[in-house]
Amino acid sequence: MDWNLLTAEELAAALRAGEVTSAELTDEAIARIERDDKTINAVCVPDFDRARAAARDADQARARGEDRPLLGIPVTVKESYNVAGLPTTWGMSAHRDHVPAEDAVQVSRLKAAGAVVLGKTNVPLGLQDIQSFNELYGTTNNPWDHGRTSGGSSGGSAAALASGFGALSIGSDLAGSLRTPAHFCGVYAHKPTLGLTAMRGMVPPLAPVLPAEHDLAVVGPMARSARDLTLLLDIMAGPDPLTFGVAHEVTLPPARHERLCDFRVLVLDQHPLIPTGSAVRAGVNRVADALVDGGARVERHSPLLPDLTEAAVIYTQLLISSSVAHFPVEAHEQLRAHAARLSADDRSLDAARLRAMVFSHRDWIGANHRRELHRHGWRQLFAEFDAVVCPITPTPAFPHDHNPDPRERRIDIDGVEHPYLDQLVWAGVPTMPGLPATAVPAGRSPEGLPVGVQLIGPMFEDRTPLRLAELLEQKIGGFVGPSSDGTPGSAQTAGQ
Repeated sequence: MDWNLLTAEELAAALRAGEVTSAELTDEAIARIERDDKTINAVCVPDFDRARAAARDADQARARGEDRPLLGIPVTVKESYNVAGLPTTWGMSAHRDHVPAEDAVQVSRLKAAGAVVLGKTNVPLGLQDIQSFNELYGTTNNPWDHGRTSGGSSGGSAAALASGFGALSIGSDLAGSLRTPAHFCGVYAHKPTLGLTAMRGMVPPLAPVLPAEHDLAVVGPMARSARDLTLLLDIMAGPDPLTFGVAHEVTLPPARHERLCDFRVLVLDQHPLIPTGSAVRAGVNRVADALVDGGARVERHSPLLPDLTEAAVIYTQLLISSSVAHFPVEAHEQLRAHAARLSADDRSLDAARLRAMVFSHRDWIGANHRRELHRHGWRQLFAEFDAVVCPITPTPAFPHDHNPDPRERRIDIDGVEHPYLDQLVWAGVPTMPGLPATAVPAGRSPEGLPVGVQLIGPMFEDRTPLRLAELLEQKIGGFVGPSSDGTPGSAQTAGQ
C-alpha cells in the first residue's frame, strides 16, 4: 500500500492496528521526498536523521501501550517556525546560519502529540508574497503544474501535502497564507479565529521570542482531509502558557449543526473591487449546488453582510501599516511624499496601500474602530447564517512571476489584467475581523488545476466551518493527488 497519500486519521488507525510502524511510514515518506522533491522543492530543510529516531521512539512508546493523537505520524513544519537545531531564515540569505535553540510553541505541541517532524517547508522572502520563492532555497513549484506557483506564504507546506510528503503540516496566515496555497494545491487548511492558537516561536530571525499578541496573523493546520484539520486544530488551540494560559483554558463550542440540511449558508461569488474568474466562480457554484442538494438553506444576498469595499480598505490599512512599521525613517519620509501627491479622489486599493504606509497612530485607531463596527456586523449576520462560502482568490494557481516589485505584477482574470495585490481582498474578508475560515477543495478548472473555496464561520466557533467542510467532503469529494510529473489534469484519487 502507498501510505504517503493517506490521511493522518487513516495512518493513526493503521498504526494502532499494527498494520504498519512509524519507522516504515517515515522511511516511505523520506523516500518519496528524495524521489519527487527535486522538481517540487517543497521541503527546504530536511531533518531525516532525527525523524527516523523520533519514529523509532514512537514505535517503542506504542509497544509500551502509549497512544497519543499523532503518535508516529510524519508531518512537516513551515520554515518560519523555530525548530531547535534547524535554521529559521524566513527565506533570507543573511540569516542562513540562524539556528534557534528552542522549539516554537506549536512545534512543541506537535512533538508532544507524538508527531514525527520530517523537516521544514519553503516560504517567500520574509513571508511577504502569494508565491513561495527566495534566493536561499529557490522556488517551490505547484505539484499540479510545475510552471505555476504553489501559493504563499505556506506554499511549501501545501505542495508537500499534495505531493505526499507527510500527512499534516502547520502554517500561518496574515493575507491568505494558509488558504491560498491550499486552494492552489488542492488540499485543506484552516485559518483559526484570531488569538485561538499561540504563535510564540514563529518569529523572524533574531527577533525576540516573546508571547506577543498579533493584530491579524494566526497560525493553523493544513491537511489532506477536513477531519484531519479538526484533529490538528485540537492540538494547536489554546493560549500561550506564559500569558493567558496561566489562567485560561480553551473549550471551543461544538459545531452549530451536524447535518448538512440544518445549515444556513450565505454564498458569495462577486467582489465589488475585483472580478471572480470563471473557474473559481464554478467552484463556488459546485459547493452551492451541493449545499442545496443536501437540503441546506442557501442565500446569495443578505442586507446583513458588512460592506465588502469598506472591509477591503480597512484590511489594507491594517495590513500595510503594520508591515511597514519598522521601515527606516528615510524610507518613511519618501513614502509620505509619494502619498501627499495622491489625488484626494483616488479611492483605489493602490492608493489605500500607499496612504496606509504613512499612517499615524490616530489613523490606525480610526481604522481599528471601523473594524470593531464590522465585527459587530458579522455577529449580526451570524445570527441569521451559520457560514459564508466565498472565493479565496479570483483564479486558480497562476504562472510563476518573480518581478521584484509586486506593484508591477498583474494577475490575469479571464484574459483581463488586474493589479497583483488586489487579489488579496477575498483573503481579507475573514482576516480583518478575525473570523475562522476553512479552505476546502471544490473541483478543478478546465485546465485541470485545483480550485478551492473558503467557509467562513462565527468568531471562536471554528468547529462550525470545520464540520461543514467535513460534510462537503462527503458530498463532493476532497483531496485528489496530482500526477508525479506535474501535468495538469492527470490525477488519481488518493486515500481510496
